[in-house]
Amino acid sequence: MRRRKKPDLGVLLDRCLAAFVQAGTLDLSLDQLARKAGSSKRMLVHYFGGRENIEKQAITRLENRLRAQFVPEAFPPGATVQAVVSALWERTTAPQSRGVLLLVMDLSKRAWSGSKRARLFYAEQQRLWIELLMRYLPDRPTVEEVLQAFQGAVLGFLVTGDREPGRRAVMRILENQEKVRSRA
Repeated sequence: MRRRKKPDLGVLLDRCLAAFVQAGTLDLSLDQLARKAGSSKRMLVHYFGGRENIEKQAITRLENRLRAQFVPEAFPPGATVQAVVSALWERTTAPQSRGVLLLVMDLSKRAWSGSKRARLFYAEQQRLWIELLMRYLPDRPTVEEVLQAFQGAVLGFLVTGDREPGRRAVMRILENQEKVRSRA
């Protein structure tokens, strides 16, 4: 009898996350998840200890990937807030980001429904955005205004598929903030 080599659990978890992103939701059955991840339901449960643990680990993996996009070092030194927000808008609304956006919306829906893990995910995303934007904008209320506008614009984009109105709205807020700061 030959023993099977234990799979690389990081690779298997990446495949599970890719399946969730492709579906735009965590609401895949274990059978669907296993099929998309190239494994079996039994092996997923064996290696990860159950569905809930797979979701938790996949969310953590997603958080780590998103965190890398929000580090100030991801932008050139001396970048303006307009350049940073514009780059974030382009990344966020790029066609290849649609599954991630839908998955984040699924997590938001779960947070609204009381999921502690989803609320932690949402809070961490908010913290990362605020931390990044505070490097470029003068105060927290301004940062929160830009963040709220960005999030609303993303929702509008998801509903309509049109990137332009949201981009214009967010950039207009930044331009108005710049005018207010230059008068002060």
